[in-house]
Amino acid sequence: MKVALAQLNYIPGDVSGNTIKIISALEIARNQGADLAVFSELAVTGYPPLDLLFKNDIITAATAAVMEIASHCNDIAAIVGGPSANAGVFGKGLHNSAFFLHEGKIRAVINKTLLPTYDIFDEDRYFQPGSMFQTVELNGERIAITICEDIWDEQPFGDRGLWRLYSVTPLDELMKENPSLIINIAANPFSHNRIKIREEVFIRNAMEYRKPFISVNQTGGYTELIFDGSSVLIDSDGTLLEKLAFCDEEVRTVEVPSTVHDQKQYSLPPSYPDDMTGYVHKALVTGIRDFFNKGGLRKAVVGLSGGIDSAVVLALAAEALGAENTLALLMPTIYSSGHSVTVSVEMATRLGVPYHIVSIEEARHIIEKTLNPFFGDREPDITEENIQSRLRAMILMAFANKFGYMLLNTSNKSEAATGYGTLYGDMAGGLSVIGDIYKTEVYRLAEEINSHEEIIPRAIISRPPSAELKPDQLDTDSLPPYDRLDPILFRYIDGERSAEQIISEGFDPDLVEKVITLVRTSEFKRKQTPPVLRVSSKAFGSGRRIPIIAKFR
Repeated sequence: MKVALAQLNYIPGDVSGNTIKIISALEIARNQGADLAVFSELAVTGYPPLDLLFKNDIITAATAAVMEIASHCNDIAAIVGGPSANAGVFGKGLHNSAFFLHEGKIRAVINKTLLPTYDIFDEDRYFQPGSMFQTVELNGERIAITICEDIWDEQPFGDRGLWRLYSVTPLDELMKENPSLIINIAANPFSHNRIKIREEVFIRNAMEYRKPFISVNQTGGYTELIFDGSSVLIDSDGTLLEKLAFCDEEVRTVEVPSTVHDQKQYSLPPSYPDDMTGYVHKALVTGIRDFFNKGGLRKAVVGLSGGIDSAVVLALAAEALGAENTLALLMPTIYSSGHSVTVSVEMATRLGVPYHIVSIEEARHIIEKTLNPFFGDREPDITEENIQSRLRAMILMAFANKFGYMLLNTSNKSEAATGYGTLYGDMAGGLSVIGDIYKTEVYRLAEEINSHEEIIPRAIISRPPSAELKPDQLDTDSLPPYDRLDPILFRYIDGERSAEQIISEGFDPDLVEKVITLVRTSEFKRKQTPPVLRVSSKAFGSGRRIPIIAKFR
């Protein structure tokens, strides 16, 4: 059987646009000689549609769209994801479904059984789980259709190993009809430290059931989420035969192999490397580009400080949007070194990015003079430092408003975790580009950006981190060195380990307690940050829900 893996980039809620894209891909698959075209989970509405699923007009349009797509499936079959009405007498009003389309009609509707309610997922809010299990038949072959989580009944959870989340295993039920092929339509977001596990789950399913396995994922940015595509064909012995593009659209028709295959026919896809920085780079560029393109935005403004964070964000923005659509603002004060201005100008010039130097020194004096009668003889402290940060945000937003730019936030994950940022200052922006990248990872990302040519001046990469808000200031005045801080943050946030577990690994107890206290007491700040492009398994945002007011370690 020839199966087309249709890996596309959708827009949530754009049912008409998504439908046109699906029908166009059907034509490509037809021309490639495919018997069956497979599209991703909730392709018709885009994933995740969230509370758009409560809008009757969206559901009506999605139902009509599936019928329209079916009318194009006369000499080719298709599997398309979309919402369907729950015909039962109880439960939620919708199912998350896979429609099997053939001969111009909907031949079967397969409902998702396992609805994830962890991390970024909240499907139980919208859908009733399926309870019926059936295969479909095409050209004499029986196909087991599953939807994303339906093959994740067992998941690896850190120190606990494989963990069974659900009481039912859909594939066990579907195997009772002896299918010859497993197809999984999915919406798997990118995570640099989980994408390998995803492939392991796919391979384990193929080997356990001794069936060829196909998974079709969507691609593209969806606000904070980035879907990487990477759709696969895996043979029944667990050999990964085909892998589609990373973070790109592609329609590829593959020949589903028999139980025994000649591997010499295939150029097997490479495994993911230990260092995923190159993939993170492409994912972030995809996230920025789609945030702007899908949101009807064109131009970005970045506050360029001479530090590595803003330099990385500027480079990513210029790559995603074009240098001509990216503006850099340099906003020095008396505390800004001449070096900061020089290297910032050098970088903007290398990129061909327009820039302006807007001193905030006079404004700083005016604000401090205005406040002086009230502050009296109190010594300058963080108050005066934050005034500078907020003045810069005001200038950035003024340019954004006047000229139609979107402000990109440049805070990294280490800063966001510990609260090392100023509300309504350097935490401002419409999108946080590197808010899921720890500071030590930012340096690796800078080297990756420079791997073909030096875009970020070496002087920016080598200088000690500083906010330059007072004389001779360094980040280490307030925080531990990042090479000591980040391993603790990673274990506490991404690994969800307790203080005791982290200390047992040899970390200094006082430092661990200090770091965890900083994280816990900074939650109110994170609730007010822009959406963060998610590239790890635990980003700040919808996948990490911690109370602002709480008492815990």
